[in-house]
Amino acid sequence: MNKDSKIYVAGHRGLVGSAILENLKKKGYSNIITKTHKELDLTKQIDVANFFDREKPEYVILAAAKVGGIVANNTYRAEFIYENMMIQNNVIHQSYLSKVNKLLFLGSTCIYPKNTTQPMKEEYLLTNTLEYTNEPYAIAKIAGIKMCESYNLQYGTNFISVMPTNLYGPNDNFDLEKSHVLPALIRKIYLAKLLSESKEDDVIKDLNLSSIEEAKKYLEKFGVTKDSVEIWGTGKPMREFLWSEDMAEACVFIMENRNFKDTYSESQKEIINTHINIGSGKDISIKDLAENIKDIIGFKGDLVFNTEKPDGTMRKLTDVSKLNNLGWNHKVEINEGIKKLYKWYLNN
Repeated sequence: MNKDSKIYVAGHRGLVGSAILENLKKKGYSNIITKTHKELDLTKQIDVANFFDREKPEYVILAAAKVGGIVANNTYRAEFIYENMMIQNNVIHQSYLSKVNKLLFLGSTCIYPKNTTQPMKEEYLLTNTLEYTNEPYAIAKIAGIKMCESYNLQYGTNFISVMPTNLYGPNDNFDLEKSHVLPALIRKIYLAKLLSESKEDDVIKDLNLSSIEEAKKYLEKFGVTKDSVEIWGTGKPMREFLWSEDMAEACVFIMENRNFKDTYSESQKEIINTHINIGSGKDISIKDLAENIKDIIGFKGDLVFNTEKPDGTMRKLTDVSKLNNLGWNHKVEINEGIKKLYKWYLNN
């Protein structure tokens, strides 16, 4: 890519897309196209076709997706499979018709089987059954991988799929009901610290409520008091986390330096599993994660693990040897990342 290449970043407002957009800007790319959902509904085939005809992007980064936690994935199963498949079908197909130089399709490591061997290698895709709760989303993302592979093999396009692990970073979701574990723990432990220090005005401001009584009642639903913070499960599950700006750096590195032909061995009889895991290749227990956050924030109370609540999968770790062999390694370790995200939260 040249600095004046026309680059379309789909999904630029999300955690993934916003990090990639900022990375491109920092590197001096000056001809970037973005559209909000209101400006361009990517599920509408004719609208996407007209957009590509009009703008003619040279490079496409497809970070747009309908995403959510376990409850949302399981409740809105039809929406998750329909909207994600429509988005990627339209963008990938129009990228082919428009002769885009290169496309990067972003998925998720939830594509791997529920009980697969750890750490998860790219070759484990489609070797067993998926986790039921997010099966529609995972199937949509697997379809995206196969669509990129198929267009490359039939039409000679240069479409690359990457599967990031659990991400955290600027523009993360801190909603106590809907956020993922790391930002949720930061906010819960921070609020517990404020309660323990009798900083009631700060608690009310953070939650945007009218009284401390209302705030305390609301926080009790999430197990947050001045003395303790409740965490679901035993704390034993192991999870991998990657700083979102590291993920963005990996994506732009691939766009700048690697092509589809670099994602598989020429000796392969069947060209499959060409996607690339993006992660740190390191994991941490939920208990240790929570203890680290508690220490960084300075909360003196207790962490209470509710063992009546589910743990979920005991380990989810990506094998990132393929990415490392392509020339990229992560930089931000977990404790540094927690400090950075906590600072970002306080400032935003």
